[in-house]
This record gives sequence, structure tokens and C-alpha cells, in this order.
Amino acid sequence: MANTPGAKKAVRKIERRTAVNRARRSRVRTFLRRFDEAVQAGDAGAAKSAFIEAQSELMRAVSKGVVHKNTGSRKVSRLAAQLKKLSAA
Repeated sequence: MANTPGAKKAVRKIERRTAVNRARRSRVRTFLRRFDEAVQAGDAGAAKSAFIEAQSELMRAVSKGVVHKNTGSRKVSRLAAQLKKLSAA
């Protein structure tokens, strides 16, 4: 357990940061789920708008350090491929 005042403060900071990061990650997952639902429904227009929002949210998470840069890029790439496949069909 933390004994020094500095260590106790670090624990408090980590708790606050963890809560913020958890909320950001949850927000990203929500946007990804909306995109998936639009793709499952076969609605290309809704999928396109959901893709734009999901891409924006993923890149924001990358910039905040919640998601690694390569992970964010990979996810966006896969979403784009799904959207392209849906639009071609």
C-alpha cells in the first residue's frame, strides 16, 4: 500500500485517469457497435455516416493515448473494407 504522500497522490491520479480512459474506450466501442448495426442492417447510408463518426472517435482515442496508433489504424482500415464491401453489394 502507498505510504508516502507522493505515492498516495499518484494512486489518486491513476484512479481518475483510469475512469476517464474507461469512459473514452466505452465511447469508442459504442460508435463501433453503431457501425456494425448499420452494416448488419445493410443500410449503406447509415453505415457511411456511422463510419465517419467511428473513425473520428477512434482517432481521438489514439490521440488521447487510450488506443495505440497502429490499433486505431487497423480498426479504421477494417471498417473501411466493410463499408466498401457493403457499398459494392
